[in-house]
Amino acid sequence: MRRYLQIISFFVFFVMPYAHADFVEVVAKIKPSVVGIGVHTPTSRPQNILRGTGFVIGDGRYIVTNDHVLPTLLNESLLQKMAVFIGTGKNAKVREAEIVATSSLYDLAILKISGPALPAMKLASGEFIPDGSFIAFTGFPIGGVLGLYPVTHRGIIASITPTVVPAVSAEQINLKMLKRMRNPYLVYQLDATAYPGNSGSAMYDMKTGEVVGIINKVFVQSTKEAVISNPSGITYAIPVKYLQQVLREHDISI
Repeated sequence: MRRYLQIISFFVFFVMPYAHADFVEVVAKIKPSVVGIGVHTPTSRPQNILRGTGFVIGDGRYIVTNDHVLPTLLNESLLQKMAVFIGTGKNAKVREAEIVATSSLYDLAILKISGPALPAMKLASGEFIPDGSFIAFTGFPIGGVLGLYPVTHRGIIASITPTVVPAVSAEQINLKMLKRMRNPYLVYQLDATAYPGNSGSAMYDMKTGEVVGIINKVFVQSTKEAVISNPSGITYAIPVKYLQQVLREHDISI
């Protein structure tokens, strides 16, 4: 028993501080690669609407996010543009972006911005990481309220599960769900809670900062309105292997 307590004490007083310092450095390196995804309307107030999060890869001009984060319709009469927001707070700037690839199956989208390159994140290998692995994600959980200030959450891989979600009744089953039931793919379930604005955030290894997945969705146990005050949802992330597949299918070299 005494030996056990000595080991625990050594870990708490000597190992944990170094691990914490390493993670601080990882987060500081990650934050410049985190961007907001939304709509810029120069003729309206507010001019910028944040819809989700994205992150930079490749040569510093490719942006990854969720397909469902992209605006479905832009009002040309109001000069609306799909935009990538870079920087933080009042120093945030707007970059126009074009869509270069999407995947409705994996709910992924790849954009390209013009202008100077941004710091890029490195993608991990396509192998699944095991349950219990420590991960983190940085994004804009409640962007419309808090503004462009990246927030970091951490947790572990709780499970690797199929994408199929049981429907409460037959009326809730749609064509898209039927297709996934025939050919489900595996995703990560997390013990960390994401929020609506986190969609598209990079999920990364806490030690290396390499991207291992993309935050995708949260199944809320109560209502969407209560998710902020009562974060009771289950968070899922798309493994990075599917992003690499989309990149190959569209001949995007990073």
